[in-house]
Parts: sequence; C-alpha cells; structure tokens
Amino acid sequence: MSDYEEGKSRWWGWGNLDKTFDLEERENLLPFLMERLGFTPDRQHFTDPTLDEFTLPQPRIPDEAFRKLEETLGKDNVSSQPFHRISHSMGKSYRDLLRWRLRQLERPVDVVVWPREEREVIFTLDLAKKYNLMVIPFGGGSSVTGGVEALGAERYSGVISVDMARMNRLLRVDPTSHTATAQAGIQGPDLEEGLNAQGFTMGHFPESFHHSSLGGWIVTRSAGRMSTGYGKIEDMVISLKMATPEGIISTKRTPHTAAGPSLLDLCIGSEGTLGILTEATMRIRPYPNVFDYHGLIFRNFPAGVSAIREILQADVLPACIRLSDRSETALAQAVRSTGGSPLKRKAENMVLRLLASRGYSFDDGAFMVIGFEGEREKVDETRAAALTICRKLGGFHLGTSPGKQWYRSRYDMPYFRDMLLNWGIMVDTLETATTWDNLLHLYGEVRRAIREAIEEGGKSGIIACHVSHSYKEGASLYYTFLAPMEEGNELGQWLRVKRAATDAICEYGGTITHHHGVGYEHAPWMEREVGREGLRVLQSLKSTLDPQGIMNPGKLLP
Repeated sequence: MSDYEEGKSRWWGWGNLDKTFDLEERENLLPFLMERLGFTPDRQHFTDPTLDEFTLPQPRIPDEAFRKLEETLGKDNVSSQPFHRISHSMGKSYRDLLRWRLRQLERPVDVVVWPREEREVIFTLDLAKKYNLMVIPFGGGSSVTGGVEALGAERYSGVISVDMARMNRLLRVDPTSHTATAQAGIQGPDLEEGLNAQGFTMGHFPESFHHSSLGGWIVTRSAGRMSTGYGKIEDMVISLKMATPEGIISTKRTPHTAAGPSLLDLCIGSEGTLGILTEATMRIRPYPNVFDYHGLIFRNFPAGVSAIREILQADVLPACIRLSDRSETALAQAVRSTGGSPLKRKAENMVLRLLASRGYSFDDGAFMVIGFEGEREKVDETRAAALTICRKLGGFHLGTSPGKQWYRSRYDMPYFRDMLLNWGIMVDTLETATTWDNLLHLYGEVRRAIREAIEEGGKSGIIACHVSHSYKEGASLYYTFLAPMEEGNELGQWLRVKRAATDAICEYGGTITHHHGVGYEHAPWMEREVGREGLRVLQSLKSTLDPQGIMNPGKLLP
C-alpha cells in the first residue's frame, strides 16, 4: 500500500509523518539563514493545516458511474472519503504547499480509484468517456509542476483521480538481456528492493525517490541523482504499455527500431495527457560492488564547470557529479553535520583555515560532489582520471568524508522546506539545461532575473545554483531561491519570480524544464520551447488519442 493509503503521508507537505529535518546535527544552518533572510524561527507565519479546516463540496460524479466503479474495481478500491479526495487534489510544488497553508483548496477531485490491473484502467477510461469525467493519473503525488490538479473541472461531470499504487508488481527480471518489466505504479524503493534482490539496480534516484513511481518518472522525463552515469529515465525505457481513451498503445520490446517516428518517445513525457501508463520494460545494471563518493573545492564556479566538461568529454563517466556555485557552497557548508566529537570538529576547522590560506574558501569557492559506482577496478580507473582533470583545473580534493555526508543526507532537504514555509520564507527550485558554450551566460542571466524579481518586492534573498546533471554537450543548472514572503501577496511574489526566471531561460537559450516535466506551471512557455508548429503536432496527437479531452487537461499544452 502507498503512504497515502495508509495515512502516513504529510499530505500538506513533504514526505512521511515519522520523518523530520534534523536541525540539532546542523547547528550552523539556522544562524546562517537568519542572518541572510532576517527571520526568527519562533515566529510562525503559518501552521500545518488539518483536514477539518477544508470544506469539501459533495462529489459531483454521477451516482450510476460511482456504482459501476465499485462493482468493477471493488468497493475497497473506490473512495470519496475526505482524506483521499484532499490528499489527491494537489502535488508538492511551492504553489501547492503554500495554498495548503493558506487553506485554499480550489479544485478537489471527486473520487479516487485504485486499479489493480490493466483491464480496470481501461474500464475506468471507458466509463469516463461515457459520463464526461476528467481523469487524472496519480503516481506518488510528488509533482512540483501542478501535474495532478483538476484544471477546468467545471467543464466535466466529475473528476476521477486514478491512483496507480496497487499496480505495483515487479513482473519479471531478465538477467540475460539486463531488462526488467514492472507495473507503472511501483514506487521507487519497492522497485529497487526487487531488483537488488536479484543482483541489479536501475540507477534512478531522484530526490522524490521515496515518494514517486516508475510511471511518474517516465511521463515526466525524470532524472535521478546519478543520471550522469546511468542516464535519465528516457534512456532506460525499452518499451511500455499505455491505456488511452481510444485503446492500448504497446511498443515492442526491442533495444532500438527504425520503424518510423518513435511511439515510445511520444508516450514518454506525456504527463497523463494522452493516457495512463500501465507497464514498462526498463534497462537495468548489475548492482555496484563499490560506492565511492568524494568532495572537492574549486576557487570559483567557472573552474569547476570546465572540470566537469573536460571529464565528460574525455569519456570519463562518474555516476554523479554536482557542482555548487558560491551561494550554494556557503549554504552547503551551513547544512553540513556538526555532530561528532569536539576533536573531530576541531580538526575540520583546522582544515578549513588551511584551505583558506591557500585560496580555497567555502564562502567564495565552488564545492563539488563526485561519485563513482561499479566494479572496484573500473571505479579506481575512473576516479583517478576524473581527479587528475580536477586537480589540473585547480580543484582541491577533500577526500571521501564530504561525499559520504552528501550521500547519506541526499533526500533530507525537502523536509526543511516545510519548516521554512511555516517561518514565512519563500523557498523554491527550478531547473534548466543548455550547451557548455552557453552555460555560464545562462547561469548569470537567470540568476540576475531571479534577484531582480525578488528585490522588486522590497526583499533580499539567497539565490543558489548547482550543475546537477552533465553530458558531453552541456549540463543542467538547478536553482534554489529563498526570500522572506511578502505578507498578503505570497502567491503573487512567487509567480513574479517564476515568470521572470522562465522568461530569462527562454530568452537566453535554456530549456524550460530538464527533469521536472511541464504540468501547468510551465505550460504557458511551451510554444516558446517547441514552436507553434511543434505545439500543433502535440495538440493533434492529443486530439487523436483523447478526442473528448478527458485526460489531465491543462497540463503540458497551454
């Protein structure tokens, strides 16, 4: 069962109720943020909402349609209970989490269903066509682009959220071909556990890993923390099955084909606007014998960027390589664990002073995490080649301790976002990608646009960025921005910053999204991304597979 089914999930925020962000082990973090953002943690701007603070309208789905769902899927797999309706009505974007705290639930779904097999998905789509019901596929609920919200619900007789959590089986592992087939609703940890038990991994670990599904990854073109080495999700998909309102699309289980334009690629990234992904066959890798993560510090961000480019273009392939700019390096230093013995902390401070004397500062430098996975001999060879290039470009090797600390805490930061929101701090992320020749220019222009949009509201903030996923041809830039909220204009403030940043991305040669998908938050910029004719092609495809427009309307297409 999913966390939403069991009531474990923090539906108004990130993750599970039994996990919080540990501030005691990071005693430098709050002073760092308080100094730069001017807030006090003892003042609560918001409190966490409760279910009884939301008044839900009666479900609008016709009684006959509801009864038929119960008859075919089973009463235990159909619910219009308030918890299920509320928890499936928004995702985990900043806009979503802010509206929870403002007690604004504008578009609740009417019923949640949990199909257990493909025929039940097909039945649900057929019923939706007959009764003019909107259908919203739901994977893990971790969308940060508005991907699960019922836009335009008034044009339909009701809204069905199709939660895929019970289509969660790993169907087969082929050790000869190194492929695995699974139902689309399987969650990240369950998929990895099943593969690991047979000596394999998929190597896909997004920040949402514990709260997202295989199908969700595929339809949003997700990237994992180790995508530099393992590839993005679209690099892993061999074949898939998708139920559309007009029938099943099933692509062949072959490594490649020359049989016309790729139907596989048309389904990948479709965000539930064409149909519901039910099953996928994926490339898998042998489970690594070695996990070897290191930290480095560069004197400046451009030097680190050059190091990444040279590493990738020399055919040296780390599993993971991340480079933080000056602001994020200072933030990373504040976030690092301050636990351990006084002797250990004294030694760390001595190292920091030594580094500063040689021109390496966590206040002005660029911090890199680089990781290697696989067989020992190959790991040693790849690490030696990568570190040689880093040293040539001025990188100082800090050893394995910073890399291990990052690896241990790599899923923690979203939990801190909820605390910051309640303290009245706007905190959000956005990502883009471009080629190496344009990377630093794009980096500076987007950063400038975010800063000016924040300052327009009379605030100052923190704008941090890191290179998150890298290729021979270029890389992704991942921004985090924080600023005190404008009281009474919290949503307007965020929207101003979002528009300014995305306009700058379009103007200066970036893509509007590298791995979070489009949803409705990026949809207004899709024509600038793909062009008018490209948009017509996508709209024609939707009209063919979903002529009544019942599939997740308002997402992907403006």
